[in-house]
This record gives sequence, structure tokens and C-alpha cells, in this order.
Amino acid sequence: MKQLPLSGITVVSIEHAIAAPFCTRQLADFGARVIKVERTGTGDFARGYDERVNGISSHFVWTNRSKESIALDLKSDEGSAVLHRLIGSADVFIQNLAPGAAARMGLDWESLSAQYPGLIVCDISGYGDSPAAPGPYRDKRAYDLLIQSESGFLSVTGSADTPAKAGISIADIAAGMYSLTNILAALNLRSRTGRGQRIDISMLESMAEWMSFPLYYTFNGAEPPVRTGASHATIYPYGPFPAQHGESVLFGVQNEREWQRFCATVLRRPALADDPRFISNSLRVKNRELLNEIIISVFRDYPAADILQRLDAAQIANARMNELKDLWQHPQLRARQRWVTIDTPAGPVPALLPPGIASADDAQMTAVPALGEHTQKILAELHYAPEQISQLKKNNII
Repeated sequence: MKQLPLSGITVVSIEHAIAAPFCTRQLADFGARVIKVERTGTGDFARGYDERVNGISSHFVWTNRSKESIALDLKSDEGSAVLHRLIGSADVFIQNLAPGAAARMGLDWESLSAQYPGLIVCDISGYGDSPAAPGPYRDKRAYDLLIQSESGFLSVTGSADTPAKAGISIADIAAGMYSLTNILAALNLRSRTGRGQRIDISMLESMAEWMSFPLYYTFNGAEPPVRTGASHATIYPYGPFPAQHGESVLFGVQNEREWQRFCATVLRRPALADDPRFISNSLRVKNRELLNEIIISVFRDYPAADILQRLDAAQIANARMNELKDLWQHPQLRARQRWVTIDTPAGPVPALLPPGIASADDAQMTAVPALGEHTQKILAELHYAPEQISQLKKNNII
């Protein structure tokens, strides 16, 4: 197999839901060996979120390819002993258990770093889990939607009357991405120092970073951006507009040159560009209702295809209002050969190549594991004899 950026790196992860699995799946994409530690019987509870992919959870298929699954009873002494032997062979240990749970199992940074000074430990939680600065929210339960709300994200998303959550697990994704980048940086530093480190990832802090634009928009107590549905809150026109036959087009005018071209080529009303009510973005935002009426009065007489042609001619960025069925068939993804096939316990399914990866040869894209599929193989690697493995199975440890 081709040498990948993280070939030779072993990651052990006690993970569930989305944030940690999304991080480790990307480490696996780059070639790391990821050993997913799951509870016996049920495994990662994300396995049961739905049955949309031939009986397998859509979330689980997305975030768990290219991993090995070992099922362990971590509350037992025997299961804990297996885990510690696993961690002893790892470069990175990741967990997103409830705050304090890892420490009670002897899996906190202080305990692990004393035994394994080169180990990188990444702890993911809702609000942060630092002994030095726990904060008043440390022990609060934290699910994706709760963090969307706590971070102020809901205050800027939705319509004027009704806030709306993101349709994807954006807080989990943010935490997973910052876990990934911090781990890559820690691996780089370790290559020069030989020392591991602790990474404390908070879902709230990850989302707060992504909320920096609206935060600065309200600098010194200024009014926050208004919720405007699918339209941009602070740039106008930028969003979906109705065309003929119930169709919609989405476009954005980003600067004054584009505004001039939009009026001349798309609306075919060049004089509108110099209308004092619309001569700057701030004024267009202020007078968005009036400008919206003008745009709709033109668009309603033309099919979406004609309007998109005008927008292209004017070099105005635009897009179709696609649905998920359209994304499956998107011509750009197909032309760039972004779809490959991976295996699952229920058979092969399509999967997208990771962004930035040119071909399937440049990434590790192997099967989504069944619960405990690799347990006996991993135990054998840890020098457990067949009779010991049989005894662990008999005692319901594996």
C-alpha cells in the first residue's frame, strides 16, 4: 500500500456520537491505524441513530470507515487491563466520555503521561475539562443542538421570527476538526521533542471560534445581525430569489463592480446602480425589502435557467437550489471522480474522497467495522493466548 502521511501512527479512541469519531476517521484517511474501543453488546450508540444505509446508521457510516473495532467491558479489571496495554502501544489516545470519567478510569493526562511520556492525549467535551480551569459548565451535558444554542449560533440562524438549528451536527464537526488540527500539530512537535502533550477540546470553544464574525459585528454593544433565513444577514442581494414556475436561484453581489454588472446585465436596469438608496452594501441591506421587490419583479417573468445564464454573463456568483438527491448526482463531483466505494457490514456503499485527496490511492478508505470485528485479532497482537481470549469471552469482557 502507498505510504500515507500518518502511516505507522496508531490511534486508540474511546469514542461515541460524532465529534471524536469524525476526528479519528480523518486520521484514518491520512493512513493512521485507528482502534475504536466500544462497549460490549451495544457499541457506539451512534450505531443506533437510524438504519438508513442498508440497515446501518447514516452517521456511523460517515464517521467510522477505515477503523478497527474492539469490544470491551471497560468497567471490569480485565477490560481495563486490555485497554491500558492498547494505549501503551499507541501514539495518540482520544476520548469523549463524560467529564471526569476518564480520570476515574486512570486515563487522565497526568496518569498516562507518567507511564507513556510520548503519548498525545486528546480529551473532547462540551465545555472543557481542565483541572486547572474547569469552569462552572464543566459537568453540564452537551449535545450538538445545546452547543449551537449556548454558542449563540441559533441567534443568527433562521428567520426573523424563528431561530433554526443547522441541519448537520455543526458543533460536533467543529470540535472534531479542531481535535484533528491539534493532534496533527502535536505529532509534528513530538517528532522534534519526543514528548507527548494533552489537548483539551471544548465544543463550546470550537463553536465560539466559528462565531467570531458575528461576535465582532456586535463589537462594543452594536446591534447583532438580523436572522434572514437563507439570505445573507449583512450582504445584499445575497441569497435565494424566486423565478418563474416556482423555481429559485441563489446568487450573491459582493462588491460595487458586481452591483453595476448585476443592474446592467441581469436586471437590465443600468440606472438602478446609481440609485442613492442602493449605492453601497450598507444601504442595500438597509433597504433590502424595497430592493427585493425590484429583483422579484424582474425574475418572476423568466425561468431559472435564463436568469442563471444572465448571472453567468455578468460574472455574478450563483448556484442552483439543490436538494440531497441532486448532490448525489452532482456533475462536478462526478467529473472530478470524487465518489469511490467502501465496504460495510451490510455491503458496499458509495463514499466521497476526503477533500484535498486526489485519488483513492492517496487515502486509506477501508471498511466500516462491525461491532467487535477485530477484537480477537487485536488481543492476539497484544500477546493474549487463545485460552486467555476464550476466558475473556466466557466472562463477557469482550
